[in-house]
Amino acid sequence: MRTLGNILWHIPFLGFVTATFYWLLGLLLTATVIAAPIGLGLMEFGKFLFAPFGHAMVSKADLKVTQNPLWKSYSTIVMIVYLPFGLVFTAISAIQAFAACFSLVGIPVALVIAKSLGTVLNPVNKVCVHAAVAEELERRRANAEIAKHMGN
Repeated sequence: MRTLGNILWHIPFLGFVTATFYWLLGLLLTATVIAAPIGLGLMEFGKFLFAPFGHAMVSKADLKVTQNPLWKSYSTIVMIVYLPFGLVFTAISAIQAFAACFSLVGIPVALVIAKSLGTVLNPVNKVCVHAAVAEELERRRANAEIAKHMGN
């Protein structure tokens, strides 16, 4: 089913064009060095868009990736500067997802766009992982919540 979704994303809706655009934009921003945190996130987002039905975007904090404190601070500052642009891009993407729902074939594409709204808003410190990794993180989060409510 995931393969069919990826084919549907790429063939009639030209998802590979979107993926290539985001990846190249990320590469350009990374090359500027100043916007490297955003560029690295957009490159990961582009990687996600090449196979959106088999991958997911997760935060590095969810994966417990240790980062240099200076890089984390710089990333936060860059994210604050990017936030107004992220809000505009997120609104445009939400409208695009809504418009894709008008056709039955467009609903899976709308799901991909809706799944990526958080990354469009904040691409900093996001990583593209296999869907199984994202599902395992969600399962562990749910188990921790259950344990909290059970008093363990």
